[in-house]
Amino acid sequence: MTQTENTELLQMVEDALDVIRPHLLVDGGNVEVIELTPDGVLKLKWLGNCESCSMSLFTMKAGIEQAIIGKVPFVKTVEAINGLNQ
Repeated sequence: MTQTENTELLQMVEDALDVIRPHLLVDGGNVEVIELTPDGVLKLKWLGNCESCSMSLFTMKAGIEQAIIGKVPFVKTVEAINGLNQ
C-alpha cells in the first residue's frame, strides 16, 4: 500500500468514525486512530471514559468495527491498543 493509499484509507476511516463519535462523546469517551496496518488491522486508542468502560469490547465490535468495515472494506478488524480489550 502506498502512502497516498494509506492516507486515503485513513480519511475514509475518520469519516466512518465521525458517525460513531457523537455516541462516544455523550458518555465522555472517544477514540483515536493509531495505525492501519498493511494487512487491514486498524488500531485505535480509547480516550476518556471509554478507557475503563466495561462495554468497550461490545462498542468496538458491534459499533465501531461494523461502521468502519461497512465503509472501508480494506479494514479486516479493529483492535484497541489500550483498555479492557487489548
